[in-house]
Amino acid sequence: MGTPAANPSPKPWFSNWMQFRELKGIMVGDLLRRYSETVTPTKRGAGSEQYRIRTLLTHSLAQIALNKLSSAAIARYRDDRLKLVQSGTVRRELAIVQHCFEVVKKEWGLPIATNPVQQIAIPEAQKPRERRLEDGESNILASAALASAWYLHPLITLAIETGMRRGELLSIRWKDVDMTAPTIRILKTKNGHPRTIPLTPKAVEILSTLERRDERVFPVTPNAVRLAWGRLRKRAGLEDLRLHDLRHEAVSRFFEYGLTVPEVALISGHRDPRMLSRYTHLRPEKVAEKLAKATLG
Repeated sequence: MGTPAANPSPKPWFSNWMQFRELKGIMVGDLLRRYSETVTPTKRGAGSEQYRIRTLLTHSLAQIALNKLSSAAIARYRDDRLKLVQSGTVRRELAIVQHCFEVVKKEWGLPIATNPVQQIAIPEAQKPRERRLEDGESNILASAALASAWYLHPLITLAIETGMRRGELLSIRWKDVDMTAPTIRILKTKNGHPRTIPLTPKAVEILSTLERRDERVFPVTPNAVRLAWGRLRKRAGLEDLRLHDLRHEAVSRFFEYGLTVPEVALISGHRDPRMLSRYTHLRPEKVAEKLAKATLG
């Protein structure tokens, strides 16, 4: 038998790259589209990143040819966006552009000497939110949730009792819930590291009351939760409250209960104590109560 024919060389994504070897025929938007199609799908949170790339593609930056691209053009994008959105959003968008150009340099073979995003000042990170539930707000939220979609009240309660993210809550499968331990095994996490979360008695009670409608505990979409939460907080008069704030509330409560840093990290999934501290907003009066008990004891 003869030697099998070698596989043909893969065709370049843009034929004119091979024809002209020039940057003038390639737009920033071309790179972002290829990045969205080939790199973004390999990431967790691909949907959110593709949404950000679509935003990038609507800006004039996407229409600039690579031979005319400069750090000044990136800076204009930064400044234009800062007029519309907060710095954290702009930082995330620029991070996509920066990584896109790193891939262009190292893997796509285009003759780009420097990364234009690295030549500009990145907006400062926003201060971490310190929003927690104030006195009475837990009851207000619970009452409003009872009049909402069936899943919202148990979802919110579990968020406060476990510190789980929205995506983690929606990924819970009944087969990963152990009511006797009691724990929940979470396979899909933000950092990619599965973890087992111990459950409070209240969390066990909530799970015990839920009907098993599907293999997932909450067979609903992230968008459905987003819309339902938006209606809920208006109804409750808590429009400044974000669903993610409940994770801050949970982590802070864990420390107020007296759990150690490793114990809280086990529940929350934080692998960096510095990040864990950003989620912790202890109430001084709670610390004062502990001091009083320690002194009296």
